[in-house]
Amino acid sequence: MNEPSLDSDNFFKTACYFESALVLVAIFLGWIAEINPFEFIVFSEQALINGIMGTLPLCVIFLALNQITADPLQQIRKILQNTLGPSLVKHHWADLFVLAAIAGISEEILFRGLIQPWIENSWGVMAGLLVSSLIFGLVHAATFLYFIMATAVSIYLGLYLDYDSTRNLLTPIIIHGLYDFFAFVVIVRAYRIEQQTK
Repeated sequence: MNEPSLDSDNFFKTACYFESALVLVAIFLGWIAEINPFEFIVFSEQALINGIMGTLPLCVIFLALNQITADPLQQIRKILQNTLGPSLVKHHWADLFVLAAIAGISEEILFRGLIQPWIENSWGVMAGLLVSSLIFGLVHAATFLYFIMATAVSIYLGLYLDYDSTRNLLTPIIIHGLYDFFAFVVIVRAYRIEQQTK
């Protein structure tokens, strides 16, 4: 019952390919919408600093939520540990970092680089932020609470797109990638501990 449906190598490759394919989706939709999803990726030291600093609150919240024993949060932890734990536990931390980086880059290019500005062009900045975040939440909706949490994280990332009044997609890419890496490490560690106690 605890065996993953995919072996860890297949899961890892499939996850990397799927996440990478989101960039192709962004390019195709960007062509339709006449939006360059890479336009606001600006490499700067400030974006790197903002990205690292912006990751810290999410990591603290993640750790705090891990300590709460409410049933809806325990359900989310169980889903994450049962789906990701068996598949990621055999991988080196560098592999987890690569997967997190791919997810951060591809999802941000799609949601913040394309969808958010696409909606902004028609309905305004606030609508762009909220609607793109709701779509992001729906895509990640393992449970209703997880939908709410993913939507909130997406709003946070969307606000960081325009941090310091300068639009830079690199900042939410860094936050997303580092946060996913941190979450993967915590999930794998919890899964190992759970397996040792059985």
